[in-house]
Amino acid sequence: MIASAPSLAEAARRLNVTPPAVTQRLRALEERIGVKLIDRTSRGLRLTDEGELIASDGADIISAIEQLSERVASRTRQVSGHLRVAAPYGFGRRHVAPVVRDFAKRHPAISVTLALSDSPIRQMADNWDIVVHIGALPESDRLVTTLAPNSRILCAAPDYLAQHPPIQTPQDLTAHHCLALRENDEDVTLWRFAHPKQGKVTVRIKPVMASNDGEIIRDWALAGLGIILRSEWDVARDLAAGRLQAILPRWSPPAADVVALLHARQGRSGRTNAFLQALRKSLAAPLWRADFTAE
Repeated sequence: MIASAPSLAEAARRLNVTPPAVTQRLRALEERIGVKLIDRTSRGLRLTDEGELIASDGADIISAIEQLSERVASRTRQVSGHLRVAAPYGFGRRHVAPVVRDFAKRHPAISVTLALSDSPIRQMADNWDIVVHIGALPESDRLVTTLAPNSRILCAAPDYLAQHPPIQTPQDLTAHHCLALRENDEDVTLWRFAHPKQGKVTVRIKPVMASNDGEIIRDWALAGLGIILRSEWDVARDLAAGRLQAILPRWSPPAADVVALLHARQGRSGRTNAFLQALRKSLAAPLWRADFTAE
């Protein structure tokens, strides 16, 4: 974990221990083998040659131990070991955490770490078993599998729309209060749309308010503070109940399907495959699609 972290403090956060504990463990390991493993530079931490060797061989040893454990467990059809899952804040809380909870109940020999962030794909460099992601993806050597369809919807509270000029084209958004969600290191001021007859349009908005938490952005929109471009999984119920109203329904933003990023099939553990199946089952009939007619 230290090898992929930008600082010892960040490594401690990921390991769920205190920074002094990480420093002490690192110092004890260096004293035990008699070499320096980490150099601190202006850009963060850098492994020494010996540190690279320890990190590489250590990962192989841990993998071998886990595979041995998997083989033993497979004889009793028991799912065991430690599962590492990364997911976005809001979607992770609402749709991934319940699956983790039920999975842990069914498989008591499992331990799980679920890390939520505004950019879970940053975890791809670490030893995470499954990274749940929504939207466009950067290049990666991970396998990608789609878990559920998910559209993006331009919407606002009826009160906001009643008190501001009508929106007839995407270009009209430049004169409105727009609320931006900062996630996945994307340029959140570029809103893209496609029309079946008029083609594609990109609009550069000037957000009046922004946050890296989608729940906050949605709450601001519900309070009538502006227009949001949000995933349907997050706003479907509000649209069905009339708390939010869709804008420019003929202009479609790019889809943002829910996907899982995985290690190569041959290097994937039984617990990862079992959890992926549980996640697929939970999202097979996306609840947010039903939410449009729920109320």
